[in-house]
Amino acid sequence: MFSGSIPALVTPFRDGSFDERAFRKLVDWQIEQGSKALVPCGTTGEASTLSNAEHHRVIEVCIEQAAGRVPIIAGCGSNDTMNALLHMNFSKKAGAAAALCVAPYYNRPKQKGLIAHFSYLAEHNDLPIVLYNVPGRTVTDILPETVCELAKKYPKQIVAIKDASGDLSRVTDHRMGIGKHFCQLSGDDELALPANAAGAVGCISVTANVAPALCAEFQAACAANDLARARELNDRLYPLHYAMFEDASPAPVKYALSRLFPEISPAVRLPLVECSDEAKAAVDAALEHAGLV
Repeated sequence: MFSGSIPALVTPFRDGSFDERAFRKLVDWQIEQGSKALVPCGTTGEASTLSNAEHHRVIEVCIEQAAGRVPIIAGCGSNDTMNALLHMNFSKKAGAAAALCVAPYYNRPKQKGLIAHFSYLAEHNDLPIVLYNVPGRTVTDILPETVCELAKKYPKQIVAIKDASGDLSRVTDHRMGIGKHFCQLSGDDELALPANAAGAVGCISVTANVAPALCAEFQAACAANDLARARELNDRLYPLHYAMFEDASPAPVKYALSRLFPEISPAVRLPLVECSDEAKAAVDAALEHAGLV
């Protein structure tokens, strides 16, 4: 259903508020540079610091500005099942192609609770769901058997996964347990190359915020089985993948964007703060290595 380079977009702020003008420019640039879909209000979009009204406005603006040129996977995750459904209901009406739903964080549900959570969402809204597994942030891990059970139970609703577990064996677990039709997207830029080799078809990417054309070309090379070109591009991007996390994300990526686009502020919302001088130096070096500055 989805493939290629899919940036998890930052949410630009200006004077403490959502900078809609800068965001519209970012959306246009991403599409022009070859991104195959867009994700507003994910982790990189600082969704946890947005009010529901802001959250919905960011999704609405993204869909409006994209104007059907690429599909929008709206960030709808929450540790409150009813609030996740609220986001899904809004995103469905706004015209999103799918909902990105992270495993409930903080509550630490067991696998039975995860099945109940995602089942409730699938049964109360027909917007396709992209599961988002990032146990490093949520603590809760959506285990492969749970993914397979949900995908088999709701084949029209639960259509994909963004996997940031760091466990590459899961790509094969999911493919063999569900089938090739189930869309697997890497959630870790630095693991996109081996994930694609194992059967993933793209990446929901942090780095693509800053290097959309390179990330798009990398994914195209993977799809074409051009391993030599994919490896060459991966080597150019590799330091940037790690520089994006030299400080609490998305502070480094916002700093990088501010270097490329002065109209995008590096501001983040508390409890995050702008990245350190050491992180800025790492970002600067990685931008230069990638040939972006």
